[in-house]
Amino acid sequence: MEGFAKDVKKKVSNYGMRAAAYLLGRGLKAWMDTMDSRFSGYDFSADVSSSIYTEPVLYVHWHEYILLPTAVRRGSGMTLLVSEHRDANWLGWVAEDFGFRTVRGSSTKGGIKAILRFRKEYRDSSLVVVPDGPKGPRRVVSQGCIQLSSMLRMPIVPVGMGFHRPYRAKSWDRLAIPRLSSRVRLVLGPKITIPRGLDDQGIESYRSCIEQMLHVLTADAESWAEDGSTRVDERGLFPAPPASLD
Repeated sequence: MEGFAKDVKKKVSNYGMRAAAYLLGRGLKAWMDTMDSRFSGYDFSADVSSSIYTEPVLYVHWHEYILLPTAVRRGSGMTLLVSEHRDANWLGWVAEDFGFRTVRGSSTKGGIKAILRFRKEYRDSSLVVVPDGPKGPRRVVSQGCIQLSSMLRMPIVPVGMGFHRPYRAKSWDRLAIPRLSSRVRLVLGPKITIPRGLDDQGIESYRSCIEQMLHVLTADAESWAEDGSTRVDERGLFPAPPASLD
């Protein structure tokens, strides 16, 4: 009887979280659609919504900007690597409502299982990874994304993001929450191919390189969001054709 009660309580809790995630997703969509959203990039063929998109890639960006790609690339068919931790359920549900695919795992736990499922079901999809998640340390790239890129034979594309004067949560990642109708900027980095068969030194070399690039791209995007300047190569950061939200 006690076990049955626990199962019921768990199901009720999951239904509540699922409903909350649904409402959060609708609110996030409406919020982000008010933004002045622009992006620039080194290689527009790496943008999944572009007509010149050529091959699946592994996008990496800091955990604190997780709200941005979920909202502006809804319906894109990309796959999001989501932590197996129960607290990450809401993120997976919001992402799925927005037309993302999800695989559960992380760079430190469940990674092999995630790789196997991704290869089997989503091998033609680009993959989104937050390399300092799910628990930090903040803005430090883990080796897991390097190993993923190498094993999946998918080039890494580092992505810098910035909001104009965002609210900041008191979480470990200082989650960035954009102000209503504020500027949102994204800078797409170049494709970086990770060779197979790297030793520990090689993995660390690429890890450090990706981390430095993310710092540079993020600083660029944040500065651009602050000054609101015009760039020659800028484009509207509009969503891909949206999945049905009805």
